[in-house]
Amino acid sequence: MEHPCLRCGACCAFFRVAFHWSEAETFLGGKVPPELTEKLDPHRLAMRGTNAAQPRCVSLQGTVGEAAHCGIYPQRPSVCREVQPSWEFGAVSLQCDKARLAHGMSVLTPEDWLDPFDAGEPPMPQSA
Repeated sequence: MEHPCLRCGACCAFFRVAFHWSEAETFLGGKVPPELTEKLDPHRLAMRGTNAAQPRCVSLQGTVGEAAHCGIYPQRPSVCREVQPSWEFGAVSLQCDKARLAHGMSVLTPEDWLDPFDAGEPPMPQSA
């Protein structure tokens, strides 16, 4: 089963991604690449591209709704780590739903997380 987020990317092209500047300071343990950020105010940075009327994170690769992923996934800011896809852990995510609807996609459902080959029965054989 492919993770639904790898077909989505809506949150990366809908929300402003703002976080404390220390997340981009390597000497403080920050991992976000500073060259991908812009200053919002004395305390916060934003991922480039997300502080716009039509946001799209500079790190988003691919096409929203088809095949999209974060190009800095292991180094993404804390706010990105906190966004949960709807139903991945058994609950609705209003952030996920809002972003998907804004991009014309349906919201995720519990069925999006079911693996059709993990239902306790072997897959049906294909006829030749």
